[in-house]
Amino acid sequence: MMMDVPFEKNNGGSKKIRRENSNDGEQQQQQQHTEEDDESTIPARQKGCANPWSILDDSKPKKKKKKKKKKKKKSGSAASKGTPTQKAEGRMLDEGSFTDYYVAHGQTEPPSIPVINLFRGDDGHGDATNTHLPPFPQGEIQEHPLESNVHRISSAELRQSERLQTNLYAKLRHASEVHRQVRHHAQSFIKPGIKLVDMCERLEEMNRKLVDDHGLDRGIGFPTGCSLNHVAAHYTPNVGDETVLSYDDVMKVDFGTQIEGRIIDCAWTVSFNPKYDPLLEAVKEATNAGIKAAGIDVRLCDVGEAVQEVMESYEVELDGKTYPVKCIRNLNGHSIGPYQIHAGKSVPIVKCDDVTKMEENEIFAIETFGSTGRGYIVEDMECSHYMKNFHAPHVPLRLPRSKKLLGHINKTFGTLAFCRRWLEREDGGSATVNGLRGQQEKYMGALKNLCDVGIVQAYPPLCDTKGSYTAQYEHTLILRPTCKEILSRGDDY
Repeated sequence: MMMDVPFEKNNGGSKKIRRENSNDGEQQQQQQHTEEDDESTIPARQKGCANPWSILDDSKPKKKKKKKKKKKKKSGSAASKGTPTQKAEGRMLDEGSFTDYYVAHGQTEPPSIPVINLFRGDDGHGDATNTHLPPFPQGEIQEHPLESNVHRISSAELRQSERLQTNLYAKLRHASEVHRQVRHHAQSFIKPGIKLVDMCERLEEMNRKLVDDHGLDRGIGFPTGCSLNHVAAHYTPNVGDETVLSYDDVMKVDFGTQIEGRIIDCAWTVSFNPKYDPLLEAVKEATNAGIKAAGIDVRLCDVGEAVQEVMESYEVELDGKTYPVKCIRNLNGHSIGPYQIHAGKSVPIVKCDDVTKMEENEIFAIETFGSTGRGYIVEDMECSHYMKNFHAPHVPLRLPRSKKLLGHINKTFGTLAFCRRWLEREDGGSATVNGLRGQQEKYMGALKNLCDVGIVQAYPPLCDTKGSYTAQYEHTLILRPTCKEILSRGDDY
């Protein structure tokens, strides 16, 4: 046990230290050290040093500099947030839309950061402990129509039911935010003179980058549609297609993103000549009318009637001739399921007798098509879109090439849509799955065989009469128990 060591000043000003011990030898030893003792020993001995003499030295002890602790940066933190400055110039985009809106969320310009690194990963992809990140942006909220749904918006029981679906909502919002950022960036470079194949590949590469492509786990939902003029849907350029976008074209841009099979299907129409504005406005407002009419327990025929009433109230004058805007009556919106772009229910865009009702927690793509032609489409032109049937039969295949191609489709696309251009990429459609050894060669015979036996379905371009013009707008929504959320809504449309 350490004893207290008192000290006092002598006449010479030096410090003489005595221990309460009768041993003369110890006192002599203490006196010899006393003259050399320094004030620096006092603090050490007061602190209870086991050997108070061990720090004595002719020189003063060096003081250790305290190292300042560096603050650790939080992992996954987003880049500094900026202010959008690039005003969108596309026709019929909402006022106040900026093509670089995403810089306000910490994204770069052009975008380079996967969206999961900008928002909280509550959907299972990313670190959910990053509470310093904001959650994925919520879509537009609207109340369900019908008198029977009035109680839903304030029901505590239904709000609790929604809390059990947090993971699902996060996946859908994740995919929606990727879609918004990709399409806003695309609006900055889609201009007259661009090759459609270059436009599609540029858009799809940005889609893969921002969704942090990982095969079937997350990636592109379906090929980028860029149907021109009288072609309403299902056109994307095949390899070798040199089509160039012109000032007088009306192009429908339709692409999707998916997180664990939860697909966001969203489209808008691009034009540069203001003479087409009434056509675009008719379709855009008709889509909004369909969204407003949709809801739990709403009959599908009522949604179609609401769309048709708005759409066909417009007309457009082209080259001195006035055309009524017609709904393309054999095109529809649709329900969406996991890894299933068309999940069974069709949402008409004209008045009909389908009394099937929309149900709670269903996901729908509300899309409308308007035309200056006859308002009826047929399949035409070279096919580019394909998709494995969701309920494909088990058919024994005789051709080795067919077996090989089916194996590639199963592991790369599953039941998601694909196009011929993807099969001819070095990665065969997914670098994560195939590396750079996925390119398919001499596959057309095998692809035709898979279509003939019903395993794969071909989706050729859908065309109205030549010389007519068609337009499309589309949003994905979910019928939550308390409200409907328009997931893909943005500041552009």
